[in-house]
Amino acid sequence: MRDRVAVLYQHAPAPPIDGIVKPMKPGGYRDSSADIAYCLRESGLEVCLPSRSLPDPQQELDWCFPDNVEGIQQTLQEQANVLWANTVLHDSHPLLTIQADIRVVGQNPFRVQRFEDKLATNRLLRQSGLPVARSIAIPCRKRDDLINKGDVTTELQQLPFAFPLVMKPIRGRGSQGVSVVNDPEELADQLQEFAADTVLTERGLLPKYGEFLLLEEYLPGQEVTVTVLPPGHYWQQGQTRSFSQPWALPVVERTQHEHGVMPYSGLVPVTQNSHVLPESEQQHPAMQQLRQHCERAAEIVGASAPLRIDARADGAGQFHLFDLNMKPNMTGAGRPGRDGEDSLVALAARAVGWSYADLLVQLVRNAIPLMDFQQRLA
Repeated sequence: MRDRVAVLYQHAPAPPIDGIVKPMKPGGYRDSSADIAYCLRESGLEVCLPSRSLPDPQQELDWCFPDNVEGIQQTLQEQANVLWANTVLHDSHPLLTIQADIRVVGQNPFRVQRFEDKLATNRLLRQSGLPVARSIAIPCRKRDDLINKGDVTTELQQLPFAFPLVMKPIRGRGSQGVSVVNDPEELADQLQEFAADTVLTERGLLPKYGEFLLLEEYLPGQEVTVTVLPPGHYWQQGQTRSFSQPWALPVVERTQHEHGVMPYSGLVPVTQNSHVLPESEQQHPAMQQLRQHCERAAEIVGASAPLRIDARADGAGQFHLFDLNMKPNMTGAGRPGRDGEDSLVALAARAVGWSYADLLVQLVRNAIPLMDFQQRLA
């Protein structure tokens, strides 16, 4: 049976989880969903579209479906047999309620909900023997009041590491909301800003990133990111290669930090501040070991779709993992007007000879059965 693909985007914010909020990307990934659908269609695959009229490459909603019940039912009415879940998944997502003979490009929603908690995931990876940046959770509210400097001094007594510190959302997205703080007063000011920036949820008004934030040791060295692809069969260098375990694409270096942090990709395209390391550096033992660590991390979380892991070197040059992204950005050049919009995943794929469209086709070919996508964790 020929693959007939429909691409989903995020229709509504994900629900808060234990008081922690993952803010919705403006547009709900419609930009990358349109990129995916357009490039798959240009590659010759059958792609289901929301309207039977001629789609406009400039109109994102001509190319993708909302990930609510109505949108998913529409894809099935259009006889899609592969759904690309280019959205934020969780344990109450509508995709868990459907029954159909289809395959899915996406991570298991129960795993996403569990492993998008950066504190818990980093603790698990550290317990598994991987080098991971140290971190703790800190409240950004005290009951109904904003945190004050005295509260911060008390919280800092728990820290096993010193300033400067990285402050970030526990269920964040990219570098949005990430900052470096240099002393307790700066940390208190930042906490107050976070607590005052609210979002309406089913539990009422909450701080934009939830009731807790992450404090992490600041690593001053080189920053890189590694894309890991799931097990499967991939066409590479003129032949099919089979991988029984997750496998890493070449390492991408990230540069041009602002105040110690990479700027959010929604503001500065990653093609302007990121590049694949040359082959001579890819072969360095530290980079080879880093790729192995990232492959092991992907195995631990049971990755069934691409994930991306960020790492940074400490003062001695040793790399520490600090951010495992279960839903990396998947934008890519190809759709008219989208030159320069390659994501970090697309950049890494080009290093093994794949265009953005090649990468997408390979991922469709390795989509997982719906029953595996919906499987609950033990």
